[in-house]
Amino acid sequence: MAYAEKARSHYSNELTLIKEAGLFKEERYIKSPQMAKIKVEFPAGAPSKEVLNFCANNYLGLSSHPEVVEAAHKGLDSHGYGMSSVRFICGTQDIHRELEAKLSEFLETEDTVLFPSCMEANAGLFEVSLDKDDAMISDRLVHASIVDGMRLSKAQLYNYKHLNMDHLEEKLQETQSCRLRMIITDGVFSMDGDIAPLEKICDLADKYDAMVTVDDSHSTGFLGKHGKGTHEHCGVLGRIDAITTTLGKALGGAAGGCISGRKEIVELCRQRARPYLFSNTVPPVVIAASIKVIELISKSTDRRNKLEENTKYFREKMTQAGLDIRPGVHPIVPVMLYNAKLAQNVARDLYEEGIYAVGFFFPVVPQGQARIRIQISADHEREHLDKAVAAFTKVGGKYNILGKKKDEVIALYGM
Repeated sequence: MAYAEKARSHYSNELTLIKEAGLFKEERYIKSPQMAKIKVEFPAGAPSKEVLNFCANNYLGLSSHPEVVEAAHKGLDSHGYGMSSVRFICGTQDIHRELEAKLSEFLETEDTVLFPSCMEANAGLFEVSLDKDDAMISDRLVHASIVDGMRLSKAQLYNYKHLNMDHLEEKLQETQSCRLRMIITDGVFSMDGDIAPLEKICDLADKYDAMVTVDDSHSTGFLGKHGKGTHEHCGVLGRIDAITTTLGKALGGAAGGCISGRKEIVELCRQRARPYLFSNTVPPVVIAASIKVIELISKSTDRRNKLEENTKYFREKMTQAGLDIRPGVHPIVPVMLYNAKLAQNVARDLYEEGIYAVGFFFPVVPQGQARIRIQISADHEREHLDKAVAAFTKVGGKYNILGKKKDEVIALYGM
């Protein structure tokens, strides 16, 4: 028997060690549409419970918006369920190209190509655009999908300390003999909500003749005056060479991603990117709904504005309550707990208070950086935010962490 008892025992032991370390991730089962209020079964087999959702990427509250759902139904009726093919064979419909054009217009780029996910966009970009004579220079905390994508490229890999522009400049000086160089960063880093200093990055790119690539998954649709993303927020529209982003967060929350930027890079990805050439096309129902999302956020910034107001209010109230949160302006609000078991315990107690939030710990974040990552949505009303703050205050009091910083929490619970 190929799957011998030796293998079964090895994997079982690995899972036991994960559980003993307090690192085992338990899934919750949602039995309703993705909204501010959801019905959840947790733990498995327990009765469903209505809770407030504070851990989805549904930043603009569009995942179950009636106009988006209606557009999906119409897309299903007009263009079918699935393409059963890849783009270059017989998997491209007129609405795929329509969405690509709308994304280019919204992001103010030259061209856009769709992928089944942003992870696959990142998996395709670097192998195609860079070779052994080139260099990739990335922030040390870029998303795991970027790391995996860079591993597929033959280009030389360098990295710079997180958000450290002096170190980035050192790497640019060090790689001047390379043919092409690409600076690679997240626009917003998903665990801390910190924003890359794109103006300084672009200035260094201009100085040293380098390209800039940004994964903007956690900002497309709501960051910047018109929600175009980090490049608008930082005032560098037109200066980013390649943007990878997703349709699976603020832009409706279903699936799909893209590469948007310089037309030559985009076209090269159409011709050679393996995830594009060998993955089925994004389903028509998702494309139709995504077109409606772009139309909604292009004609009004009301949801983006509400999200900004919600974020500011929640951050202020959580700070006043004595929670240790990472400073910033992004709707990602990390509540720092530092200990994995503490993060899990706090998350469970919050659930009992009607707040759905999840503990993050190694390997999702580094050892000793466990947290609960709260994500604010335009779907949240003021009373939702107040209830969450009250729950955090109650649970924080139970664990004696209110008003305490990192060293004090670690002294109580360890890392």
